[in-house]
Amino acid sequence: MKITSIDSCILTIPTPEPMSRSYAYQKLVVADISTDEGVRGLGYSLVFGGGGAEAVHAYLEARLKPVLLGEDPLRVESLWEKMFRTDMGIKKQGIAAYALSALDIGLWDIAGKSAGLPLYKMWGAVTDSVPAYGSGGWSKYSEKELIAEAERYAAQGCKHYKMKIHHPDPLANRKRVEAVQRALGAGVRMMVDVNQRLDVLANVRQAQALEDLDLVWYEEPVLADDIAACAEVARAIRIPVATGENNYTRFEFRELIERRAARYLMPDVCRALGFSETLRIGHLAAAHQIAVAPHVVHELSLHVVGALSNGFIVEFIDWAPPDLFEESPECKDGRFVIPQRPGHGMALSRSAKEKYRSR
Repeated sequence: MKITSIDSCILTIPTPEPMSRSYAYQKLVVADISTDEGVRGLGYSLVFGGGGAEAVHAYLEARLKPVLLGEDPLRVESLWEKMFRTDMGIKKQGIAAYALSALDIGLWDIAGKSAGLPLYKMWGAVTDSVPAYGSGGWSKYSEKELIAEAERYAAQGCKHYKMKIHHPDPLANRKRVEAVQRALGAGVRMMVDVNQRLDVLANVRQAQALEDLDLVWYEEPVLADDIAACAEVARAIRIPVATGENNYTRFEFRELIERRAARYLMPDVCRALGFSETLRIGHLAAAHQIAVAPHVVHELSLHVVGALSNGFIVEFIDWAPPDLFEESPECKDGRFVIPQRPGHGMALSRSAKEKYRSR
């Protein structure tokens, strides 16, 4: 089997209210990989908020696509190494990582389809269904909107909900968290997300204001680049730290583990160099008894969590319009049953490219 063509594009997806007040749209960098045997693979990277999607697409087209044309798509690991070692003067982070991720995801889709297996079974299935946490709680939500969103996820059976804590006053953040807890009751536990906004001392103050609320985790306290500071926060607070959505390679995650900077790691398959590297990160974390809770794109992350003994939960953000994919996994009783379709099981609808393609 040989790769004969790769058709790539950017899809711009408007987000619904009230999320649109924080992010008016999301962008997908899509790569359709075709082969001489008629097997096709879909790869895509979700560029949250859309920033930089054009640069991701340009790098994919100019530098990584030529590396794959004419190659055997089933040699996924070999092709991953080939892409990773293209342009050694450019670290495979940020723009380059998103581009490589989209192609790696598409290659694994071909591998699964060729084997007639869903990916999590190719990788050694641990479970056929995965719990989900409702995610959102953006800082621009009113308290009423925040509670309404949390209750909507709870109505789908989600036993966990994550919200942002972006107010400069730690007590104002506590008030919002308490309001949601009261509305949800004892059956739902909560996580909070700082989104890299604070320094070490400000995080200590904020965490102290929340420590008695039995939170599952305290997410991304400092700049993702500053692993030493994240470790300092993790040592200083009583809430377990979660981080990793803005880290890319297993080498970065190795440092997070060695510094004991987090108890939950959150690789994003669209940033952490695709399924290949995300699985390596997951197995590395397992050796240190650290749980993995991938960031967003739950429809892809399901396969990762389903294949890892230390897979914990997927992040459920209900942002995609119903006409984007042919069929999407459905959250029932707080869990996603992993699709049994070969590959990752996702396909764009017939109208998606025509409707959402950026011109």
